Amino acid sequence: MWRHFAANALTLLIVGLIAAAGIVAWAQSQYRGDGPLAEAICLRVQSGSNMRRVADELSERGAITNASIFRLGAEYSGKSDQLKAGSFLIREGASMEEVVDAITRGGRSTCGTEVVLRIGVATQEIEVRQLDPETERFAVVAEFDPAAEAAAEDYIAVRDMDDTRFRVSLAEGVTSWQVVEAINRADFLSGEVPAIPAEGTLAPESYEVAAGADRSALLAQMAELQADRLAEAWANRAEGLPFDTPEEALIMASIIEKETALPEERPTVSSVFKNRLERGMRLQTDPTVIYGVTEGRGVLGRGLRQSELRGATPWNTYVIDGLPPTPIANPGLLSIEAALNPLETDYVFFVADGTGGHAFATNLADHNANVARWREIERERERAAQEAGEDAGESDQ
Repeated sequence: MWRHFAANALTLLIVGLIAAAGIVAWAQSQYRGDGPLAEAICLRVQSGSNMRRVADELSERGAITNASIFRLGAEYSGKSDQLKAGSFLIREGASMEEVVDAITRGGRSTCGTEVVLRIGVATQEIEVRQLDPETERFAVVAEFDPAAEAAAEDYIAVRDMDDTRFRVSLAEGVTSWQVVEAINRADFLSGEVPAIPAEGTLAPESYEVAAGADRSALLAQMAELQADRLAEAWANRAEGLPFDTPEEALIMASIIEKETALPEERPTVSSVFKNRLERGMRLQTDPTVIYGVTEGRGVLGRGLRQSELRGATPWNTYVIDGLPPTPIANPGLLSIEAALNPLETDYVFFVADGTGGHAFATNLADHNANVARWREIERERERAAQEAGEDAGESDQ
């Protein structure tokens, strides 16, 4: 009887420990993961305030998801008694860990004016953002394309001010050439870039930089972050993947990145390519063809021609077997994780579904039906565009 009781008690203890470990892991992911802020805010911490009041305010303003986890994280990291008075910039998507670091680091107030170089897949622009004292939120007061326009007057006015902050923000899916081209045009950076970094090796992220920061040092920071992300994802990869090295995983991640903009779709898209590789099918993905045409030097700006789909380049997965020799863009963390942890599916086909996502299929007949639906959606959109153009023409007469 006592043995039975002891065995039950031991079982309950083990279950309790597992549950506790799960709760701790969840809390850590909440504390360190991206936060809910869609746009930056300015947080004013009054002298004499405490971490509980700050946590409550951050929760009310939608900057954190859980005030208790925020306080416990600050306590666990030994920073709960290091709160500084002042005004602090809380960036969009800032994790609780990053917020705690910002409000305990001290130094000069961090709210005011910031200049952001945004490097996108199709565009680049420099934004000047200033704090609205009434809403304590940042608003864009000037923006311009440094590749095509003269610097905005509002930018010139704040560029050399001591309290202006600078950031360089990379969108997921940009190429290394695009990054170098953009930072070379940013006159708040300095130094030469000796060579374009290898494709895929720069981490899409928002980087705070000092005025006059060295361009090569910034690229090195981007490369270090991407290497760390890839190493961690590789260490936590699923078993039985059809590629053998982190470098091949990065190539797969870049293809996934260019195929879908929906984060929730990436593991499913990854499963399609995994299944194709395992079955000896060619990947047959348009973004690799485009990269073979442009080699990452800007966007194609038009549809692919049949001759390009058939044309032999090292990256054209319609004519080569397996993976291309290099990544075709710089993938974000979610695409890297999707490449290394695909869903278990039988899908081998997918096509756009008209909603921004894709319709997936396990066989050619279903795929052809999905393609037919997509073609009809395209025709409907063309008709609607033509009708809208005709209506506009009539209204001008």
